[in-house]
Amino acid sequence: MSIITHSQRFLPHELHTRFYACKLYSQNNVSVAFVTRRYKISKSSLMRWMKRFDGTKQSLMDKSHCPHSKHPNAHTDQEIEWINNYLRRNPNISMIELYGKLRINRGYSRHPSSLFRFLRKQGYYTQPKPKKKPYKPQPYNTPKAAGIKWQCDVKHVPKHCKSPTLLHDQKFYQYTMIDEASRERFIYHYDEHSSYSSVDFVQRAIAYFGYQPYTIQTDNGFEFTHTTNTDRTHPFDILLDHLGIKHKLIRPRTPRHNGKVERSHRNDNTRFYQNLKFYSLEDLREQAKRYLSRSNNIPMATLGYLTPLEMREKLLNQFKYYFT
Repeated sequence: MSIITHSQRFLPHELHTRFYACKLYSQNNVSVAFVTRRYKISKSSLMRWMKRFDGTKQSLMDKSHCPHSKHPNAHTDQEIEWINNYLRRNPNISMIELYGKLRINRGYSRHPSSLFRFLRKQGYYTQPKPKKKPYKPQPYNTPKAAGIKWQCDVKHVPKHCKSPTLLHDQKFYQYTMIDEASRERFIYHYDEHSSYSSVDFVQRAIAYFGYQPYTIQTDNGFEFTHTTNTDRTHPFDILLDHLGIKHKLIRPRTPRHNGKVERSHRNDNTRFYQNLKFYSLEDLREQAKRYLSRSNNIPMATLGYLTPLEMREKLLNQFKYYFT
């Protein structure tokens, strides 16, 4: 479909449509109704074309739509001459200075906006705005050993996955932990979004992986940290301090800093939630457990087409080789 710009006039009927409609109507015993139905045109359009039609296509070509006279409020020839003279003698003059000279020296009484619109039509002030440079991410040093850093985040379970038997306002949440080096994940679902769930999830994640990391990286959600200044210590930080794990917060409103876990959530939408239907929290957890096993056995290009479980085994074997 062609795009009609603001400088073009929309003409619904092409030249060959007008020509053949008029040519057909010129024949004997052809009704107006037959021609209008056949070419999907109105009677008034056909009659208007017939007044110009002389048997050639040239007679039906579009004519200029420019007005024959200026608008009553348009700049006069005298005012245009003043503007052009000032611009010719002062090519770098600003519009405000030009307006001042016209008003003081020539008695120019129009509004500055009128002068701006006139200059814009003459080609001034039409330079395209400089394009914003695309964001170029800084190099990120992904850990080379398992357990150096984990990324943690929470995802809302889509509403369309819930069974009609569940309450309409009941919500479910997927907690996700991913090891940056191996890309192995652990997921677990809760029916509440709280610091209690976060603490419980970290303990389950450590039990699943079989080791604890040096650092856990999260966003600034209230389930991971206090969102206001307070002297209290968040339960999530209390647990990590007790376990000797460092808690790193990403920059506020910058989810790309937690990009690995965010990308895994997008994969979950297409691989899991797109065709999911669950009837209870226990049912959701059971289906997610099977999906997690499948997810950790999918090869990834970033891992050299190894699966996360294969990459985990490779990294752990390297770790044993270095320290034995």
